[in-house]
Amino acid sequence: MRPRIRDLRALDRAGAMTVAMRAVPLAGGPVEIRGALDLETTQTGVMPRRLPAWTKEQYQDPSVHGVTLMPSGVRLVFRTDAREVEFDVLTSTGQLDTDPRPRPTGMLELLVDGSPAGRRQAPVGNVVRMAGPGAVQRVIPGEPGTVRFAGLPAGMKKVELWLPQQTPTELVALRADGEVLAPLPDGRRRWVHHGSSISHCLEADGPTGTWPVVAAALGGVEVINLSQAGNAVLDPYVARTIRDMPADLISLKAGINIVGLAAFRLRTFGPAVHGFLDTIRDGHPDTPLLLMSPVSCPALEEAPGPTAVGPDGKLTALGDPADVAGGALSLTVVRAELTRIVAARQAYDPHLHYLDGRELLGPDEADDLPDGLHPTAAAYRRMGKRFAARAFADDGPFFAE
Repeated sequence: MRPRIRDLRALDRAGAMTVAMRAVPLAGGPVEIRGALDLETTQTGVMPRRLPAWTKEQYQDPSVHGVTLMPSGVRLVFRTDAREVEFDVLTSTGQLDTDPRPRPTGMLELLVDGSPAGRRQAPVGNVVRMAGPGAVQRVIPGEPGTVRFAGLPAGMKKVELWLPQQTPTELVALRADGEVLAPLPDGRRRWVHHGSSISHCLEADGPTGTWPVVAAALGGVEVINLSQAGNAVLDPYVARTIRDMPADLISLKAGINIVGLAAFRLRTFGPAVHGFLDTIRDGHPDTPLLLMSPVSCPALEEAPGPTAVGPDGKLTALGDPADVAGGALSLTVVRAELTRIVAARQAYDPHLHYLDGRELLGPDEADDLPDGLHPTAAAYRRMGKRFAARAFADDGPFFAE
């Protein structure tokens, strides 16, 4: 039987923009695109973005746009009785002029009724060439590629296709040799998380290997990952985004980008944290909210940023540790300030909680940071298990009574 074609561009044109934030079935078709808050219509298909469209006017740095297009936690969800499904996708990956080949595109992973059912290397599509980081980019156009998953179990089942967390991926078409229906409500709570690259998890071994996804699976919740690699600096538009979206659980992991970019000093950091939390509380006054400090990072524990990559390929701090006394931020200072802020606010906000990030990855695990900053794939999975054990425990902030 010829596979039925579901053109995702048609789904978007039918009005998906207004409902994608609420993770409900896309108007005009049965497929949900979860984890994305905006769907950009392109000449080829649909590009998921992990921030709403209105936020694009509020930042100028192209790196923000780039990491927002990287679909960490974004997945297609539907029910089907098909035994075979195909997805056409168009990826965009980078390549330095000195590199012989493009950067790895990452993995597409299929889950059937919550269990792994296959993983495929994402095909190389567009290639963004540049002389070096920050240089002028030249796009070499590519073509969509097809990934196929065959031998699926018989009968109606829930299918999820998870997109590669590090590679912008346009969705072009879905083909199936059976009926495709909208997923049924499953009653899981919705957890919204925001953090840095250490929550974006570019180095994970696949989209279901990021620590938020590992933790969500163990906790029985559905995660929306708004983490922005290199850009978790308490941007007000992120706080307003979280304020306005449905959420049963919220967590924020703050500090590493702020120190690494020397984005704040002590005078401005505390008010910025308070303002971010106040904005979220405007929309979620009683939602469990977990504020997390950074995991261990040897270079920045006592020294302020900015940072650079040293000759050994590891992160090094360029700031003067003596400047900490004058208000520069190190991770030690950030953790102390976050602890103080949470303790003060808990007097009137009993649903606010704090977690020291070193409980997820501590100072004795520096070998799990190959570049001095980002965990290995195995460490990300361990972090997910540790977060679940703390957050979803009977006495944890995310426990379901």
